[in-house]
Amino acid sequence: MGWLKRLFGLEKPQNAQVNPAPQAVPQAATAAPTATQSIPPERIGLNGEYDQSGLAKRVALAFDQDQQLDDVDTLWVAQTGGTVVLKGKVPSQEILNKMVSVARTVNGATNVDTNQVQIG
Repeated sequence: MGWLKRLFGLEKPQNAQVNPAPQAVPQAATAAPTATQSIPPERIGLNGEYDQSGLAKRVALAFDQDQQLDDVDTLWVAQTGGTVVLKGKVPSQEILNKMVSVARTVNGATNVDTNQVQIG
C-alpha cells in the first residue's frame, strides 16, 4: 500500500503532481469577473486545486514516487502551515534523512519537523 492510500485513503489521481501549477480561484462575486486570487503554496492539492492538506498529500505523493522510500507504515505525514510534520517511527537515520530531503523539494514546504520521529 502506498503513502497516499494509507494516509489519505486515496489512489493516485490521474495527472497528480508533486508540484502542480495552482489553479486560479475566483474571488467573491463583488470582484471583477476576471479577478482571481492565488492559492497559498501549502494549500495546493495534487492537481493544482485548493486542498487544506495539499502539502501533506503532495509530500506523500513524492514519497510514493521515490524508489528508495518504501511505504514505512509506522510513519505519518501531516502539515502545520508550510511545515511538513513527520510522526512515528522509521528504521534508520538514513531513511529519515532521505524523507526530509524529499519533503523539502515539495513546493510550499518551508520546514520539516522530525521531533516526533523515533529511529529504530
